[in-house]
Amino acid sequence: MTSSLVLLGTGGGPTPKAERNASCQAVRVGDATYIIDAGNGVARQMAHARIPFDSIRALGITHHHSDHNADAGTLLHLAWCANLSRPVTAFAPAPWTEMWRSFTGYAGTDTAIRVVDEGRPDFAAMVRPVDVQAPGVVFEDENVRISAAWVNHPPIPALAYRIDAADRSYVISGDTTPCDALVQLAQGADVLVHEVMHVPSIDPLLKRSNGNTLRKHLIDSHTSSTDVGEIAARAGVEHLVLSHFVPGSPSVPDEIWVNDARQGFSGKITIGQDLMEI
Repeated sequence: MTSSLVLLGTGGGPTPKAERNASCQAVRVGDATYIIDAGNGVARQMAHARIPFDSIRALGITHHHSDHNADAGTLLHLAWCANLSRPVTAFAPAPWTEMWRSFTGYAGTDTAIRVVDEGRPDFAAMVRPVDVQAPGVVFEDENVRISAAWVNHPPIPALAYRIDAADRSYVISGDTTPCDALVQLAQGADVLVHEVMHVPSIDPLLKRSNGNTLRKHLIDSHTSSTDVGEIAARAGVEHLVLSHFVPGSPSVPDEIWVNDARQGFSGKITIGQDLMEI
């Protein structure tokens, strides 16, 4: 069965941007969809991409920063409001199961009404939340095997995911500095979607009272555009897709991203764009 990757959101950082949606990827295998990360706006991006809501089989969150998880609950809630009626496994670092219980409580007024008025199945019972406790396989069905590895994104626990389908393998870095665990997870993958930061362009983000603190966080927990190519080369991947761009606004010209990423990597490089299918 043929698989594909749809970049539903390629922006980095929690502030909504006109240029890019927040972080989200969808791997499509036949009539099934597997979502990694769910930043703000992902449900509408799925509608734009013509991905059926009832195709969602699993949702994985890399870490609990809002640009990656703000719409995790909202996505599944709105999908259920549309036509999602089959079980979904949702996995993330702890305290995900506690967070999910909080969301179902928040959504409970709406879902209870719709169960009665519209004959829908029980929303809370349809989603199986799982705290990822260790690296390794976190989800498997007849279409894919999804594995996780801990990556370096202080100060919070963060995961990268690998989705192995029959025809291709995809790795989503999440947010991380250059990291041996990610290189090992991505060994021989067909596609590596990796976050990227253009260090010379982050200064406009820092003209605020907490600028020095923010700069330290960015440097200590993200990968620069001049380092990302070496990661792809070490992993032996065929295709490097840049995403989660920092800064996302104002935008950095594509040729700068490519030229920087080309350092140490001779394979195919794609500058990710919202709704791009790979």
